[in-house]
Order: sequence, then C-alpha cells, then structure tokens
Amino acid sequence: AARTKSADVERADSGIGQMPARKWRNRASETLSSLQAWEAHRPCTDCGERDLPVETDVQNCNQRRADLCEKCRKRRTERKESVLEFVNTEASYGEDLRIIKEEFYLPMQAAGLLSQEQLLGIFSNIQELIDLNENFLEILQEEIDQAFDQGDDDLMTVCIGEVFLEFVNMLPAFQTYCLQQSSSVNMLNALEKEKELLRIFLNVSQNDNTALRRMNLRSFLMAPLQRVTKYPLLLSRIIKATTEYHPDHGSLREAKSRIESHLEHINMKTKQEGNTWTLRSFRQDSKKKREVINIEMRETALKTVGWLREETRFVMEGPLQLAQPPDGQWVKKGSKTLKFQNMQVLLLVNMKRVSESSLESAEPGPVKDAVLVLIRDKNNGKFHLLREPLRLSNCIVSTDPDCDDTFELIEIRREAFVFRDSDRARTHHWFRQIRRYSRELGSWKKRRNALPNIMISTPHTRP
Repeated sequence: AARTKSADVERADSGIGQMPARKWRNRASETLSSLQAWEAHRPCTDCGERDLPVETDVQNCNQRRADLCEKCRKRRTERKESVLEFVNTEASYGEDLRIIKEEFYLPMQAAGLLSQEQLLGIFSNIQELIDLNENFLEILQEEIDQAFDQGDDDLMTVCIGEVFLEFVNMLPAFQTYCLQQSSSVNMLNALEKEKELLRIFLNVSQNDNTALRRMNLRSFLMAPLQRVTKYPLLLSRIIKATTEYHPDHGSLREAKSRIESHLEHINMKTKQEGNTWTLRSFRQDSKKKREVINIEMRETALKTVGWLREETRFVMEGPLQLAQPPDGQWVKKGSKTLKFQNMQVLLLVNMKRVSESSLESAEPGPVKDAVLVLIRDKNNGKFHLLREPLRLSNCIVSTDPDCDDTFELIEIRREAFVFRDSDRARTHHWFRQIRRYSRELGSWKKRRNALPNIMISTPHTRP
C-alpha cells in the first residue's frame, strides 16, 4: 500500500491530548469569568473604587460616563456647577461695572454734574477694574468653550486656579478701590446734599432706568468689594469638588491663599487709616502672615521706585544679612570680621510692555531697569528703607572663592555692600540673579575694553 504523507493526515483532536485540552478549556472559561467579573466591578477612573453599578443594557453601558462611581459622578457634577458659577458670577460682576460707567459715570461727566476730580474721588479706579474683568472673563470663557469643543462636558480640563494666578495683578487693583471706598461714599453723600441736579439725576435713574433694577449708585459701588470677598468662597467650592490628583488642585489652593492674604492686608490697611469697616476676615496661619508682609514690602518698594505695577516684576525677595566693609581688605581677614545686620531685600525688574494689555502672557519685553531695595525689619508697624534703591546699572557684583558664603555688590565710585543668606545655596542663587541684571544693564560694558576694577580704583574722574 502506498504510504500516506504526514501532511495529508487530518487530525480530529486538538493535538495536545485529551486531558490538557480539558484543562485549557477550563482555564479559558475561568479567565472569561474573571474578565466579566472585572468588567462588572471595574474601578472608577477618578478614585479607583470598585463600587460601580452593574450595567445590563448594552446601550446604557456605552453611555456610562468615563467609568465613574456614583460618588465621583456626583463630584464631577458639583465641580462643573461650581466652575460655571465662578464664570457666570464674574460675568454678572462685569455687567455691574459696565452699569457704573455707562449709566452713572459717563452721563455725569457729559452733563457736567461733577468735576473730573470729584468723579475720580467717587468712582476711584473703576476703569482699571473694568479692563481687568474683561480680560479675565475672556480667558475664562475661552477655557469653557475649548472644553466643550473637545467633548469635555464635565469641564475637567478647565483650570480656574491656574487662570486666577495668571491674573493675580488684579488683586492690588481691588485693594486700591477698597481703601478708597469709605471716602468715596462720604464724598457722594456730601455732594448729593449740596447739588440738587445730582440728587434729581440719581433719583430719576433709580426709579426710571430699568437697567439699574431699582438699585441706587451706592449699591453698585459696593460690587467690587462684594466680588473680591466672594472669590475665596467660590474657590473653596471648586476645591471641595476637585480631587487632589487633578492638575489644578494645587493652583486652586494657592489662588485661595493669595486672595485671603490680600483681604487680610486690606483689613490691616483700613485699620491703620482709622476706618471702622473691614472686609470678611479669614483664619490666619503663618503662610498667610508671611504673604501679607510680602505684599506690604512690595507696595513700599513700588512706591519708592515709582514704576507702574504692570511693568514691574519681583524676581526675588526675602531676608538677607548685610554688612558694609570699611575697606577692600576684608576678604583676607574673612567675613567673620564684618558686622552683619538683618535686612529684607527685594530685587525688582522694570520690563517694557510688549503690547497695550498689561496682562499680556506672552514673552516679556526687554529689561529697562533693575534695582535692589533694602528694607529694615519692621519697626512700630511700618517698614523703613535703609537707603535709596541700588540701581544695578551702576553696580558690579562679584564673589571670592575664599569667602564663598558671601557676595559683594559695589556701587561704582560710591559704597560697597556684602550680602549673605543663612543658606549657602540661596546665597549663590541671589548672587546669580543680581549679577545677571547688573551685566545686562551695566553702562561700564559700553566703554571700550573697560574693566570694572580699573574703573573703581581710578582716584579721579577723567576730564
């Protein structure tokens, strides 16, 4: 008989024997059961819990929202509502600001009811608040629209905290308005008694202008105060509904801390000026106290240099130890021979604006000026400058390997200062930052082949 080729033989079994085949089928069945059980109790993508309801209907299963448990589903809903409340109330606040300008300020100005000085006294920096609100609201609305366009119906990609921190410059504007509120209301009351036409205009506006909702001017002037005190409450609601793993969680907490610190600072300033009213107070902690001190120091520094707030950047700030060596031989003797005093130091940089908007988030413009402001530790509740600010365009910064825990700053043809921090790494960081701006702005670099030490040691000015 012809021999049959092995390739022509058709096997009827699995090829692995009867017993292994049975075990394989049992294991496959167990695996399938495990996968079905995992699918029925798959973990929540937000919290990792496995208490999801079992969906029997295929259509309902496909419509489940990102495999969320009931708790996280409710949390996402609360977060969405809180985010929309933040944006919608910001829009309502902006509408009240627009009413103040268009229904009160402009008509009074056009009719000549009040002088420009009186208008400024009543309405303060209302135009600055309007500009800030428009820019802030525009970015917030763009975040919302972009989330919906990308299919993010829960607005999980909207980061309110990050946006708020980008617009932190609006907080000093609120402070300016709040501190003038008491005098603004007193001026309005006095002028209303004095000027009959003004009194008639305000009464007719309240009763006949439907845009005012039968509210008087004083009620609208309170809008910025009410808004700035509501920010912490709105941010708290969003924080409560945001998991700690969300990328915006840290920014939300930082934004809430910043606004509370500014409110505490406003309360402190109102007490110093003798006003009886205060904004809503918040629980103090060491971090907020430090931030309040930093705010006050920044104000002192800005007032000293006279720069615009939107053109100023605070590069570094904090405590440093300062000494003024009697001669240039201190390095040989060592820094232990110097007498150091504690000082608060701020490094300010004046940046040229690249656009008309003061809140432009693009690349900053060129550096126009940089100064080092030296402030004594607080005494009798106020900060005092040690001396006029040190302009880094007239300074040379150097360090010596024999005294690597200090650095020296020399004003050309004037004084020399030695600085150090309690932490050596931070001392080096201060040195690098100050040296960077002194090199960028140093006028001595423009001289032909001029060396800093030659310029300093020259006893007389060349005629």
